[in-house]
Amino acid sequence: MLRFLGRFCAGIANHQICRMSTLSVAEAVNALRPFYFAVHPDFFGQYPREREVNENSLKQLNSYLECMQRPGRKTLQPTKLTFYIRDTSSDPNAPQHHVNTSGFRPVTFTLQNKDLLSVVVTILKSCSLSTDHVQDAQIDKGLPQQTGTIPFGRPIRWDKTYYTVTGYRVPEEELDYTVHMEPALGWQRSWGVAHRCSQLHSLARFIQQNSPELHNIKGCTLIFADNSGMNAAGQIMLGTVDVHHHWAKLLERLPIYCDLHSHLSVLKERTSYLLGDVELIYDEDLQPTVMLEDYYRMLKTFYQNLIVIQPLFHPRSLKGLQIILQNDSSAPSLLQAGQLSIPVTCDPTTLQWFIQAHSQRARTYLRKEEELELKQKTLIRDCIERFGLKRLYKEPSVSSQQMVKCCQRLLEGHIGELQGMHLCISHFYTVLQDGDLCVPWDWKW
Repeated sequence: MLRFLGRFCAGIANHQICRMSTLSVAEAVNALRPFYFAVHPDFFGQYPREREVNENSLKQLNSYLECMQRPGRKTLQPTKLTFYIRDTSSDPNAPQHHVNTSGFRPVTFTLQNKDLLSVVVTILKSCSLSTDHVQDAQIDKGLPQQTGTIPFGRPIRWDKTYYTVTGYRVPEEELDYTVHMEPALGWQRSWGVAHRCSQLHSLARFIQQNSPELHNIKGCTLIFADNSGMNAAGQIMLGTVDVHHHWAKLLERLPIYCDLHSHLSVLKERTSYLLGDVELIYDEDLQPTVMLEDYYRMLKTFYQNLIVIQPLFHPRSLKGLQIILQNDSSAPSLLQAGQLSIPVTCDPTTLQWFIQAHSQRARTYLRKEEELELKQKTLIRDCIERFGLKRLYKEPSVSSQQMVKCCQRLLEGHIGELQGMHLCISHFYTVLQDGDLCVPWDWKW
């Protein structure tokens, strides 16, 4: 455990030292997202030769990126890589490439750059992908290019070449704001059946090739997400843009993650005792995704602020209340659903005053939320039966109160054409990949 935390803390320090490399590995991977989508082996299921070439090259590329960030690293030898990429050239004046019978063309480039930013630009240009998002991410922060103090300060908007190469549709302008949504755990709402089947097929191949490592996952929950690791809830996250050797490394380290999660449970109990047996919760619907290591560090900081004094409340005096920790310096607040949102750096005196002042209202909100959830289930069932819906559900960002109001209006109105449909209550109008119809909770006629 101590070795793990030591490596974790050392990794943070090394990350600061290696800013001279302009980008971190995580930032480089983010900038290379359109490239990963274009060459990911799971998109080459019917083309085993091209899939194998891309999988081996991705392993070499990721190893090269990781080596560039190691402190005291020696000069890396030039690495020549080849990837197969979908040929989408429809312009007769465009440069001619060799295209095989499967419709893919090989792209070969050599990595021999001194910093990660140059590597990223080289890869993207070699594959005829735009580099505008790399440059804009630094310019928007007022930084000269080639400096890496605070890169990627805003969500990336991909160039049209990204959609051309990957085959994804260009999103409608009125839905651009959805790029600010945090990625959800499990199956993301925007993932269609085709994407889910692709990931399950990838998992099936992984299981066949890595059966010895699978004994570690018995009794665990696996979810597909944007990054690999373990989240604060103890769920194993399989990154959808990672290749299989990343998954294998994750499962090899699983006993360490499980040990850390056990320590987290003990720390939560000790913190709860200091706060009158209040419940410390992690809710994916109410806060962004938090990795296990980050949440342990947050809770440890919070606990150390409290342990310097005697317990703030009598034992069991706050039982039934819920606290959500926030890793920022915001002021304490009471959420609509009844949870107390507390920053980890909150002063104990301020925390004690805030909880005493809001505990009764928090209990009222929690009871009201419980009643709303029961009412919501009844109304959803009534709407499904009345309109013949196949499914009626809401996005996590829609509250139970908003869902109740929406369902009540649906039942009061004269709405047809919903027979057999999947209806999603959201904040905007759209149609998802699988045909689910999204309408805002406060829809207008």
